[in-house]
Amino acid sequence: MENYEQKLGIKLWAEEDRPREKLLLHGRRHLTDAELIAILIGSGNKNETAVDLSKRILSFYDNNLTKLGKASILELSRFKGIGEAKALTIIAALELGLRRKETAEEAITHVTTSNDVYKYLHQTFANLNHEEFWILLLNRSNRVIGKFLISKGGQAGTVADPKIIFKTALENNAANVVLAHNHPSGNLKPSESDDKLTRDMVASGNLLGLYVVDHLIFANNRYYSYRDEDLI
Repeated sequence: MENYEQKLGIKLWAEEDRPREKLLLHGRRHLTDAELIAILIGSGNKNETAVDLSKRILSFYDNNLTKLGKASILELSRFKGIGEAKALTIIAALELGLRRKETAEEAITHVTTSNDVYKYLHQTFANLNHEEFWILLLNRSNRVIGKFLISKGGQAGTVADPKIIFKTALENNAANVVLAHNHPSGNLKPSESDDKLTRDMVASGNLLGLYVVDHLIFANNRYYSYRDEDLI
């Protein structure tokens, strides 16, 4: 009875049920999230197969890959069978997936609305548990010149230096600037410092002929636009 209750290792499964063989036979679309993670970690622990361990990890993060993508090496290493190397593998794989989506969305080259900016920068802010401040630079036709990280900080906030922002814009011959940062708290409401920075940046940009055309705040797959609220 004891042997009967013991879990079978993946090597003793039917070949078509093993994640790697299943991928070879049927293709990646036929694998569950847990099976894909099991391929990444390779093995489980003495009580769990790689698939069982992967299911437990996913369950802990509500079966949400976005939440799993925010996990740190230390957090993942707390699962029995996940050491630093396996944790790094999971994090690296999820980051590659994120960058793949970001590359596809960066096919947008012409920005005319706040939603265009959101689509362009959404993956930049996805899964962050700290605040970052970016700028999107546009030419006179509102075509994207590039995006640049200005600063990053903790959960409470980050400091965006107007001198760095305008220096970056001038060096890249930009005509228009879009400001963007995230609120890790999930609260979209602008803070007083957000409002003050926006006002100061708009006024300074007008003097320089570098026009701040919008400022977006990102939080939980939503955004707030100063232009949409008629505040720019």
